[in-house]
Amino acid sequence: MKTVSDAYDSYAQARAAVAAIEKAGIPSSDVSIIANRHVEPAYAEGDAVSDTAAGAGLGGVVGGGAGLLAGIGLLAIPGLGPVVAAGWLAATAVGAAAGVAAGGLVGALIGSGVEKEVAAVQAEAVRRGATLVTARVPDTEVARIEGLMSVHRPIDPAERARSWRDKGWTTFDPESPAYRPNETEIERMRREWRDDGMGKQA
Repeated sequence: MKTVSDAYDSYAQARAAVAAIEKAGIPSSDVSIIANRHVEPAYAEGDAVSDTAAGAGLGGVVGGGAGLLAGIGLLAIPGLGPVVAAGWLAATAVGAAAGVAAGGLVGALIGSGVEKEVAAVQAEAVRRGATLVTARVPDTEVARIEGLMSVHRPIDPAERARSWRDKGWTTFDPESPAYRPNETEIERMRREWRDDGMGKQA
């Protein structure tokens, strides 16, 4: 088994990736999703996000019927704080001891076989509002699952790291405060949320 892991700027992209992975025959027990509840665009208010609204209403928005998404809930991951998550990686990250140098999510990713640099970028992406999708897949299925996940436009870890480093970022710091988006970022997320169809409730 190998771990395939991608971070998405939009929750809807990540949700679609999870659906594609499960449709491809990967059991829900081998898939994980972790989203930063603080920047869920459906609950953006001004230049911060309403924690009360996020905690009370996220279940209806981020759920998705059967499979992994049906079990999504709020968890506290060392180094990240409260996130919306489900699956094996989330459970591993929560179980990681607080104070581990790499942080709960980074340690869980590295322990599952993700390269250290990629793990740091993906954890930072979640801190900044992205959604991480991770799957344990048979070696023979890696290329196929990576292809399915790439259709939904994940971030490029190397490109994202370069962009952040230009602004002074060095690596994921579990001691950093929760990231709060500015007004421009919130408006961008609102547009993505609408464009991805998340505003259309059944």
